[in-house]
Amino acid sequence: MTQHNMLSLVQEQLAIDLNCSVSDLNGEKDSLVFVAYKENQGRRPFPRSSHHFEMLSMGNSIIVSATPDIMNIIKPELSGKDRDNAFSIPYILGHSLYYLPDLGVIKPLSAPSGFDFEMAERNDMLELYKNEGFHNSLSYDINHSRPDVIAFLAKHTGKVVGMAGAGADCEKMWQVGMDVLPEYRNHGLAAYLVNNLTIEILRRGIIPYYGTASSNVASQRVAHRAGYLPIWICAYRGRFEGMDVSPTS
Repeated sequence: MTQHNMLSLVQEQLAIDLNCSVSDLNGEKDSLVFVAYKENQGRRPFPRSSHHFEMLSMGNSIIVSATPDIMNIIKPELSGKDRDNAFSIPYILGHSLYYLPDLGVIKPLSAPSGFDFEMAERNDMLELYKNEGFHNSLSYDINHSRPDVIAFLAKHTGKVVGMAGAGADCEKMWQVGMDVLPEYRNHGLAAYLVNNLTIEILRRGIIPYYGTASSNVASQRVAHRAGYLPIWICAYRGRFEGMDVSPTS
């Protein structure tokens, strides 16, 4: 897989999710593209509220995908605004940054000393769910619409103390999440776990991606150390005249 091929596949998926075109995502100048939200076949099965809103940018152009009631409110507010001001309007309740591996840079990191490591597969998940405190890594639901498919564990004296896990958001993309128990942080575990899980997912021909809140600087540093590049920003939570557009679950 090349960097260009990986990005093209991700853009194809995002276009399905947003109900836009790949050319919309690739806009070379600052522009706002408004599209009607649609439950397209093959979209990633994230929960959506009945008042759906999503705003995404991969660089210059901004795609705004929304149900008609939200579009009627937000389109006049956004029209004429540049990218930075568009993502700063008061309706938006937060941003998430999404990363893809930098294939020209990523390489296996050295393991922190004093820990044991192991890979867990789909058929190990029920046993993993007995470990609490890893809600960024695991769904704790064997029937989840985005199932847990793989995890890389750190153990100390037999206890699971850190984990990077991946859920199958769609056929081509698995999202990586990470947790380290508080008393075991600052040992380099987070970046090591994410890095090794990412390389394993790539080896299987799947695209790993990593997401974090724009305010979570520590998580962004983990992504950088693990060999990731920021690729897109997305806002999908907001409040419009009393209508809560946060995901329903």
